[in-house]
Amino acid sequence: MEFNQLSAISPIDGRYQKQSEPLAAYFSEFALIQYRVLVEVEYFIALSEIPLPQMKGLISVAHKQDLRDIYVQFSLQDAQRIKEIEKTTNHDVKAVEYFLKEKIQSLGLSDLSEFIHFALTSQDINNSAIPLSLKDAMHQVMLPSLQQMITLLKKLAKAWGKVPMLAHTHGQPASPTILGKELLVFVERLEGQVVQLKQVPFKAKFGGATGNFNAHAIAYPKIDWPGFADQFIIGLGIERSKYTTQIEHYDNLAALFDVQKRINTILIDLCRDFWQYISMDYFKQQLKKGEVGSSAMPHKVNPIDFENAEGNLGMANALFEHLSAKLPISRLQRDLTDSTVLRNIGVPLAHSLISFNSIIKGLNKLLLNEPALAADLEENWAVCAEAIQTILRREGYPKPYEALKDLTRTNKKITQKSLHTFIDTLKVSAKVKTELKKITPHTYTGIF
Repeated sequence: MEFNQLSAISPIDGRYQKQSEPLAAYFSEFALIQYRVLVEVEYFIALSEIPLPQMKGLISVAHKQDLRDIYVQFSLQDAQRIKEIEKTTNHDVKAVEYFLKEKIQSLGLSDLSEFIHFALTSQDINNSAIPLSLKDAMHQVMLPSLQQMITLLKKLAKAWGKVPMLAHTHGQPASPTILGKELLVFVERLEGQVVQLKQVPFKAKFGGATGNFNAHAIAYPKIDWPGFADQFIIGLGIERSKYTTQIEHYDNLAALFDVQKRINTILIDLCRDFWQYISMDYFKQQLKKGEVGSSAMPHKVNPIDFENAEGNLGMANALFEHLSAKLPISRLQRDLTDSTVLRNIGVPLAHSLISFNSIIKGLNKLLLNEPALAADLEENWAVCAEAIQTILRREGYPKPYEALKDLTRTNKKITQKSLHTFIDTLKVSAKVKTELKKITPHTYTGIF
């Protein structure tokens, strides 16, 4: 079957391909190959700058530009050539090495071909390429999308900064709040996690077969290879783990995935709240001509954006959980379980990105139904009981909590009239009674 969006097994590459496409530049097979080529080329150049004796004076400024053009101008045809070589090598990183040896021949550097991938193991390349691609994806795609959502929430919080709303604790009417403040709860939570996300370093492993620079040191014992590797990896824009086995220990990847999981959990909470608010008629949704809410019920406008986001966030978190639990564990100096798992780190990020887009879309479709919020407050004068009993406590009134409890837990509906009638029976001054009668569900919203 010819591959296209309709034949894709994963909805990321099928139904949601347009939304996940920005991540293809970082997590596709093409992207992985390109980042490997980048690391290999930069390592080759770095060796020439030590310089190794055999490379001294042989790599000109023009050569360096031509070498870097190999990954800067990396094409689909280049990637296909590497995959063709891999059919023979049955090793993906070795195929990159052979591809680059072909390339430098055309640059007149064939005598230096054995310094491509010199003294390295494949994980020196993979464990540098992957954190580099992940860092780029986070900074170029994920964080901007998340920040767009946070900015939108702030905008809505400001717009609704004076809209009173009945709160609900344990599913029951509770002390009124301000709609805008409830959005700021999510803003604060998300911004706190973004701070933590930005603090997680992107670490690479670069130290030869088992992390000890064995081959490097035997060939050139006078060179400070750990110091060289530190500077080389820093030059790529990431950091090097000092003590490793054949692979990076992935603790920082686990930390990043755990923070991303917490962000997604906060967003699940947000989606469920807005779903509930829509079901309570606090919000209407903007209609788009031609859209159908239900195949059977013409009247329905479903909160599909928040539902779609919740589902994708759940998928993302399930995968993040596996990644953060599995990757830091490897038998002795290395087993291969990390290899196939690492190829999937773009998948939960794609599900997260899809959900970010859905939430942004859903928030932009919301139409505040203030009459519904006001009507709900008007139906719940009993929530003023907290305010009244607190003032009575201030006045030294005997057992005010119990007095309000007896009033509000009768089967009779509490209204403004019945509450004011109760206030008139209280043995307090006329001034206090006037103060109590000014309390309404619409104004008892506190400060923040």
